[in-house]
Amino acid sequence: MSVKAPITQDVVTIPRKLPEGLVNLVGLTRPAMREALLAIGTPEKQAKMRVGQIWQWIYQWGVRDFDAMTNLAKDYRAKLAEHFVIEIPEVVSRQVSNDGTRKYLVRIAGGHEVEVVYIPEEDRGTLCVSSQVGCTLTCSFCHTGTQKLVRNLTAGEIVGQVMMARDDLGEWPERGAPKDETRLLSNIVLMGMGEPLYNFENVRDAMKIAMDAEGIQLSRRRITLSTSGVVPEIARTAEEIGCQLAISFHATTDETRDILVPINKRWNIEELLQALKTYPKVSNSERITFEYVMLKGVNDTDEDAHRLIKLIKDNGIPAKINLIPFNEWPGAPYQRSSNNRIRAFADIIYKAGYASPIRTPRGEDIMAACGQLKSATERARKSRRQIEAEAGL
Repeated sequence: MSVKAPITQDVVTIPRKLPEGLVNLVGLTRPAMREALLAIGTPEKQAKMRVGQIWQWIYQWGVRDFDAMTNLAKDYRAKLAEHFVIEIPEVVSRQVSNDGTRKYLVRIAGGHEVEVVYIPEEDRGTLCVSSQVGCTLTCSFCHTGTQKLVRNLTAGEIVGQVMMARDDLGEWPERGAPKDETRLLSNIVLMGMGEPLYNFENVRDAMKIAMDAEGIQLSRRRITLSTSGVVPEIARTAEEIGCQLAISFHATTDETRDILVPINKRWNIEELLQALKTYPKVSNSERITFEYVMLKGVNDTDEDAHRLIKLIKDNGIPAKINLIPFNEWPGAPYQRSSNNRIRAFADIIYKAGYASPIRTPRGEDIMAACGQLKSATERARKSRRQIEAEAGL
């Protein structure tokens, strides 16, 4: 019997270096913030109330200046400013696609950069958030996977991406103004750079903040975590986050998935499906989204469609299948399936009783589409010829 590698990686989470030992309050859980406030002399009887007040200022109103926290005493505000900061990732560049998609390059501690994408639609606005700098998974169709993993993001750097986007959208509510239920940023998808379940604790803490009723106030049903199949962490996701789950599936045989999604060699299709069986019940999620990128001549036959249906049906998994036209990038080793082939594939799935939306590629002109994210500075250091050489073309 083969011994499987542990799910931990040789990567550390490095918090942002702050001047004079100041602590960044963004990303701290409520208990951690309470401990931090106690450490600067906040009376224990007041600590819970102070956490609640500061929490609302940061996450509900988007305030970054302690002086603006007017329901706190002036001397206490001064003490907070002596010990803490409220910092989020710095926007290095912002590109807007012809279709309205926005791609941000943001800088975090150590000068590292990640990409964040905002996708506006008629009935929602979705922010695609990164969880790592780079990625270890080396999925062969994904441009992001060609960038080596540098480190995990902290909880503050993850939720900070949401705060940064709300800044750019001008979406922080004003105190005392009538509550507006419409949101430009209404959904979060953990589908940016990195594998979220290889950075579980930080992702969990960031999403708890996003879901907090006195903070950013997004329903767990409006948060989707996408994983390539880190099987041991799937049950934890159901129990400790409870958000919607999407699986980067992409193939119907282990032979093909081993190539497209190499993590399949560690946890194969059967093991993955076993882990998915109980997820909707435990997390109170309606169904799991199976993401399936359409690659010409690789995974797009009628037989693949029928096998996909059988795998899901035989395991009794409530599901929808999200078909993703392959988004090409310089040196990509695959081509997009034809529109007719994608429609035929979708039709087979639909007739079997499953929703089979075909994702409309967004932001392709600014390399912001699914699978195209990669640090702009990383790309800038390499010529197109170097990128193609790395891909073996």
